[in-house]
Amino acid sequence: MVKIVADTSTLFSSEEGNKHGITITPLSVNIAKDSYRELDEITSAQFLERLQDGALPTSSQPSIGEKMEQYELLAKADEVLDITMADGLSGTYESACNAKADCVYGDRITVLNSETLCGPHRYLVLKAVRLAEQGNSVSMIVDALRTSMMQERSFLIPRDFSFLKRGGRLTPLAATIGGMLKVVPVMTLTEDHRRLEKYTMKRTMGKAIEAIIECFEQMGVDETYYMTITHADVQEDALKVKERMQAAFPHTEIDVFELSPVFITQGGPGCIAVQVIKK
Repeated sequence: MVKIVADTSTLFSSEEGNKHGITITPLSVNIAKDSYRELDEITSAQFLERLQDGALPTSSQPSIGEKMEQYELLAKADEVLDITMADGLSGTYESACNAKADCVYGDRITVLNSETLCGPHRYLVLKAVRLAEQGNSVSMIVDALRTSMMQERSFLIPRDFSFLKRGGRLTPLAATIGGMLKVVPVMTLTEDHRRLEKYTMKRTMGKAIEAIIECFEQMGVDETYYMTITHADVQEDALKVKERMQAAFPHTEIDVFELSPVFITQGGPGCIAVQVIKK
């Protein structure tokens, strides 16, 4: 049996992951002198309350020691496939690789860099669970996931650009647009999936969504794709985006999720992400 491991980029808490047969390693968010395992020890609502007090948050990946404990427990009897969020956007992949190298059962562990995060990451992990339950080998599961990963696209519309700049996950050019007012920046992952870069700048949110729709149309998004809209405490706006997307892609499955504290730390309060991945 193949055991699936992932992190809270999937927007699953440890408890929710267990219900799906997934071992979740939470990312951590740090506020002032306090550190919390996101979704397990602090909710997004609680986190946003702390931000209103003026706290400046940071985030961190799971420790190598925690990964080692998971691997030694799971790989003792089964093969393990750990699907991490995109390398470069987090050190989670590197930590997992280091833990695998030090684990006595390392030959039973496969670490896969999903090259994405949030909605598509969640989809890949659930797909891996289904394939594992069907008795597929790790190599067959990885091949199937890579087919989906090759046809993925992620966009982020930040409201407070200072969070992205502080996080340092921008190309130098993208970082310069942070001071531009009265525009709506649309960010996307770089070709290597390690940082964010400017995709376009629009005068209104509506025009920004139109640009994303145009990209998805060029990709041929249809019922064979899965789309997610994730947001940082702007549910009403996210539902409006979903309505626009559903009108443009009536046969595409679309879900709306609230972002976790770590991703609010990166994208900032009020941000919205729109992502698709091939099923």
